[in-house]
Amino acid sequence: MNEHMPSDHPRIPTPRVGVLFANLGTPDNYDYWSMRRYLNEFLSDKRVIDYPNWKWQPILQGPILTIRPFKSGANYKMIWNHEKGESPLMTITKDQVAKLDAALTDRFGDRVMVDFCMRYGNPSTRSKVRAMVEAGCTKILFFPLYPQYSATTSGTANDQFFRALMDENRMPSVRTAPEYFDRDDYIEALAASVLRHYPTEADAPERIICSYHGMPQRYLMEGDPYHCQCQKTTRLLTERLGWSKDRIVTTFQSVFGPEEWLKPYTVDEVARLVEEDGVKSIAVLAPAFASDCIETLEEINGEIRESFEEAGGDSFTYIPCLNDDDEHIAALTNVAVENLRGWLD
Repeated sequence: MNEHMPSDHPRIPTPRVGVLFANLGTPDNYDYWSMRRYLNEFLSDKRVIDYPNWKWQPILQGPILTIRPFKSGANYKMIWNHEKGESPLMTITKDQVAKLDAALTDRFGDRVMVDFCMRYGNPSTRSKVRAMVEAGCTKILFFPLYPQYSATTSGTANDQFFRALMDENRMPSVRTAPEYFDRDDYIEALAASVLRHYPTEADAPERIICSYHGMPQRYLMEGDPYHCQCQKTTRLLTERLGWSKDRIVTTFQSVFGPEEWLKPYTVDEVARLVEEDGVKSIAVLAPAFASDCIETLEEINGEIRESFEEAGGDSFTYIPCLNDDDEHIAALTNVAVENLRGWLD
């Protein structure tokens, strides 16, 4: 390509196809100012909290960002990867993408460039789009790492990707990977994670709790498909395991603010199971999270475990997210390959 250009023409890199995976995000550290910057970006996102600025920003910039960084920072400190100086979400995402890079490079060679970004915090979506364009990516597949679609997750990740494209003079052709909540390979990976702990239903605790990140009930009524997709994921997992329907239940966690959120709330339901149904043993998994993070490592293993045990529960098990499990990586690779058809055949 470059041999036909005038000597003073800027060199053009060999065209490649980028695959950019996107996770939620992480603070750079757990100190007050790192947490404040991260929370400000996250909680200022209109997809996450859609109140008008005149109503929300004085509350956010006042009491919330004055107080919450201390509590959130303390929670992050408990789970922080001190050896690597990063959050578990960052460590796990790096491990996932290293395996995805190997799988896609093995299939497509140097025609593909694989990387990751975060919706909030670093590495930013904008910086990674810039790097891919500079490396010669004339096509980019953007892949939000959320099994179920919500405007508050996949939607806002896509928003940020499209904003980043607005900065590029030579805008690449783009595709966005869809949600994968009902794919056979994803359900198979989820089932395998359960079966590693409990090979048969007879081995399992009295209830398996599928705890999904929550959102305001209002969002469901406004057309967000997340709730329905979560329910279907649980149903498909139950069918794949072949276990009784009442053994596996769907709940929602991480309630924030005064509105009513999707119910039942995990933290309340695990206590209710003990107090009203006499359940003494449960296991919890988080099928809405591709990677373990503060909501799983601290909230589920902390607040939710405590709620169950304080109500009188005896046995609590947390089943980790799929993370860089080989079956999970294979499922994500399959989604990427299917969405690269016509670009890399």
